Amino acid sequence: MIKKLKNYDFTLIITPILLTAFGIVMIYSASMVFAVVQGHESTYYLVRQSIWFLIGVAAFLFCSIFPYKYYQKLMKFIILGVVILLVSVLIFGNDANNARSWFVLGPLSLQPAEFAKLGLILYLASVYSKKQAYINDFGTGVLPPLILTFFILSLIVLQPDIGTAAIIFLIACSVIFSSGIRFRHLSLLVSLGVGLILLIIPYMITDERISRFTGAYQPFQTPNSDGYQLIQSYLAIGVGGITGEGLGQSVQKLGYLMEAHTDFIMAIIAEELGFIGVFIVIGMLAIIVLRGIFISRKCQDSFGALLAIGISSMVGIQVFINLGAISGLLPITGVPLPFVSYGGSSLLVLMLSMGILNNIAMTVKKKENETVEPIQKTESAFNYNRGGKTWQN
Repeated sequence: MIKKLKNYDFTLIITPILLTAFGIVMIYSASMVFAVVQGHESTYYLVRQSIWFLIGVAAFLFCSIFPYKYYQKLMKFIILGVVILLVSVLIFGNDANNARSWFVLGPLSLQPAEFAKLGLILYLASVYSKKQAYINDFGTGVLPPLILTFFILSLIVLQPDIGTAAIIFLIACSVIFSSGIRFRHLSLLVSLGVGLILLIIPYMITDERISRFTGAYQPFQTPNSDGYQLIQSYLAIGVGGITGEGLGQSVQKLGYLMEAHTDFIMAIIAEELGFIGVFIVIGMLAIIVLRGIFISRKCQDSFGALLAIGISSMVGIQVFINLGAISGLLPITGVPLPFVSYGGSSLLVLMLSMGILNNIAMTVKKKENETVEPIQKTESAFNYNRGGKTWQN
């Protein structure tokens, strides 16, 4: 039992749980007034996120002990499930904010696109790990998996959920780049991607999407409409300073920064806990990302290595896009801050991912220990006792 505990990566256990627990506290602080205005109890969002957290912990524990290599045997069912969910949500999903991205299941809601992130990571890691022998052959080693990737991206764009589609596209690029393909093949893929984007842009341009760009890069020209949310975010960040106004003391959450408990929760953290709070959160997120990259480098199995890279990039890309939105670096896309923002589907997928990453880390540690023990036994064979003294040959 003690040997098994030694194999656990406690960094990947403690850090996500602490971040999520902190996020639940901040969700309550950011949403209590908003919940009351909606006609709910002040603890409405706190309770819902706590339920998802408990479900996530159970999922984390299961994935931590479930051997990650078995996912390759289940890959057909995983991808089929992802496609069925994405098609079903287009037909039976709930309409909200001009998009059909959610299933409403009683008091809870489910976003299939979140599960598509992890499903596609598993698929790409599995396929490209099997194609290592001919990864330099573009026609047979690189291109075939991209057809399914493009199909899944198309289903998400049709919802439409451009933010999630962008994240999945970037995750796919990270896994493909890490698989060892040639630079000229990577350049060809980038060119094809840019070409497809330019091809669909005329069909995707709407007044709402244009307003997101003007709101991000010219917020003070439309302070009462397109730029309103970003300006309120600036105010929250600016007021917080180094140490913040104190936990629960945010003014922007009192109806100024709308739905602050979702993708703009970092602005409330900045206002209440200041630069120190922001620095700690970003630092903990960086630990998770860097730990995942470290595990991928240590893993001798190509599937595990690519899987660790995909999970790490998923967290890192979401952090970058979320922070870019609240700071005006990127347009607002509604991407939540991992582990911290309100969102049950996002949290569940992240906890599943952390469980898988922990299982990879456990496998790596176990193999390292198995390598060290024979060496120690060999060294001890040279030691023997003679006349009460220890001699070494």
